[in-house]
Amino acid sequence: MSKRRSEIDMCGGALLPSMLMFALPLMASSILQLLFNAADVIVVGRFAGENALAAVGSNTSLINLMTNLFLGLSTGTNVLAAQLIGAGKHGRLKMTIHTSISLGIISGLLLTVIGLLFATQILELMQTPDEILGLSALYLRVYFLGMPAMMVYNFGSAILRAKGDTKRPLYYLFSAGMINVVLNLVFVIGFHLDVLGVALATVISQFISAGLIMRALMREKGAFKVSLRRLRPNGPTVKRILRIGIPAGIQGVVFSLSNVVIQSSINSFGATVMAGNAAAANLEGFVWVAMNAFNQAALTFTGQNMGAGKYSRINKIMVTAEACEVSVGLALGIGIFILYRPLLGIYSDVPEVIDAGYQRLQYVCATYFLCGMMDCIVGSIRGMGASITPTVVSLLGSCALRIVWVATIFQLPQFHTPASLYLSYPVSWVITFAAHLIFYFILRRKFPKRDAAPAAAV
Repeated sequence: MSKRRSEIDMCGGALLPSMLMFALPLMASSILQLLFNAADVIVVGRFAGENALAAVGSNTSLINLMTNLFLGLSTGTNVLAAQLIGAGKHGRLKMTIHTSISLGIISGLLLTVIGLLFATQILELMQTPDEILGLSALYLRVYFLGMPAMMVYNFGSAILRAKGDTKRPLYYLFSAGMINVVLNLVFVIGFHLDVLGVALATVISQFISAGLIMRALMREKGAFKVSLRRLRPNGPTVKRILRIGIPAGIQGVVFSLSNVVIQSSINSFGATVMAGNAAAANLEGFVWVAMNAFNQAALTFTGQNMGAGKYSRINKIMVTAEACEVSVGLALGIGIFILYRPLLGIYSDVPEVIDAGYQRLQYVCATYFLCGMMDCIVGSIRGMGASITPTVVSLLGSCALRIVWVATIFQLPQFHTPASLYLSYPVSWVITFAAHLIFYFILRRKFPKRDAAPAAAV
């Protein structure tokens, strides 16, 4: 298959420049996506009031919980497609791509049904205050109408990432996101739709981005060309995607579940702390997605090199990705912590909300590079084809620890504070990273140190 200018050679040449070429557009895409999500929070915070801000912000952890299982399947798509590209197995690659898009559509429709039917009941279980329950349920139901589009975009992006194309998803996301910002302002300021307005703007922009990425895939050539007539799941391919994707999705779900538990505890401190927590978490999201670009780089580069038998590059990929991630995490995390007042002031001009947000930034944002280190090593492990063990390690070392922390330490009167909840994050990151690092070296020893002979294309 011929390479476009937007594609990257992951199996040869200098590693750092190639990884930066891959990660920087992906980082920009993720930051743009967060900027558009932040536009929702900023617009409602400025023009719809504190309760609307709390309603939108309190849905973040719940939305992540409900979507991460299916987004984990896109990780399976990325790894499988990258390995098939490296191995030159174009026939199986074509089947994988059509199966992946089909899974995206099906999972998106399932999420829409769940969100529409159970929004209020789930929010009540999260102890959402009565004064914002109605607004939160409205936002959640409308948001989940866009789930099919979100899933198609994410699965399509995973396919393009597998061959090193991270630029086109950036262009499509920027186009859709600008429409999202304009619609936010029109719906909230012009039509006074408040929470409903930002939810509608988000859904419309999601369908635009999904349409653009499908248009790109349908115009591809060779194994990457998508035909609507061939969109159906293939059993054996589904199994291969699920083998990697389901553990990744379960890990994301349980991480989000632990965050939902913490969010539920945060909710008990009232709307002001909830609003401050939502604003701070929104800022931290920019740090996470910037670091996550190198997690995706580690996963995709490792997958292609494994498929091509370039085993000598595996450790170099891990070290390079970790070094890049730590540099970005430290720079952004500490930068946001230092500039907390003007940055939190973007979301709210209420001093109590800013103070509540600053307390979270102290414990989470300044140490966020530890979370990036944990995620990045998992990217390398999954790129080598292992998915169940890193999931189990993450469940025990990070998620379970946070839930136990809330059930024990947080219940003590002297530690029944938001600060105690936030401290559970860096503690869990350090423990989990150490366990993942040990497993990485155990797994790496199972593969040869020298490169394998090139295989014939299939």
